[in-house]
Amino acid sequence: MFTIGDFAAFGQVSARMLRHYDALGLLRPAVVDEATGYRYYSADQFSRLNRIVALKDLGFSLQQIGEIVEMKLSAEELRGMLRLRQAQLEDELARSAARLTSVEARLRLIEREGHMPTDDVVLKHITPIRVAELSAIAPSYDGDDVGPVIQALFGQLFDRLGEAGVMPSGSPIAYYEDASDDTIRVHGAVPVDGEIGADVDARELPELPQAATIVHQGDMTEADRSMQTLARWIEDNGYRSHGYAREVTLQFDPQNPKNWVHEFQIQVTKPD
Repeated sequence: MFTIGDFAAFGQVSARMLRHYDALGLLRPAVVDEATGYRYYSADQFSRLNRIVALKDLGFSLQQIGEIVEMKLSAEELRGMLRLRQAQLEDELARSAARLTSVEARLRLIEREGHMPTDDVVLKHITPIRVAELSAIAPSYDGDDVGPVIQALFGQLFDRLGEAGVMPSGSPIAYYEDASDDTIRVHGAVPVDGEIGADVDARELPELPQAATIVHQGDMTEADRSMQTLARWIEDNGYRSHGYAREVTLQFDPQNPKNWVHEFQIQVTKPD
């Protein structure tokens, strides 16, 4: 048997926490000396302590922990539950990291206000182009909503073209259309020549008689920087924009988004 201090030391928790678990009925001492009130624990109780600490570290409340440990789950059942909770926390962490990246990018935009050159914008004619594509609905045009949809679309598109032995003849293109209830239809497309013969959609992207374009270098989480430069040029030069910008991937590095290069193309006209 171990005193509360020794049991706490071996279990790498505090004696105060063990007293708290005792008060809540989560982990009762094996023996309490009636004369002194001293608590004693057995080595067998480390199993229950380990479960309590693991569940607590994974964000479960003490009430939830009590309910779970009383279910007397097997080690395998508990392991499955912990793995599920671990996956949930990892997803929350990834989402928090993405939000932090977005905030940092927005702060850099604010810091650059009044210092955003527009001489990188080029007005050009975009010819019609035949593409193979897939499309899906995103909840909104927000980068966090659109990004995963685009990645999945291009993954499926290249897989299907590869299975059919079809080689793209140009750079990947993402473009967008309003759907319903503020949702966005996202298109992932690549130029192709000849017969496609794959389970994808084939269409001709229409020409853009006049397109304001800008080359964006770096992570797409900072696309707002280039898009706002584009918007300022359009306004300063008396043009009107139409629809969403097309995104043409000029360089893609799966290992380092900082090496990505995209061209944004948006149709513009001069008001009468």
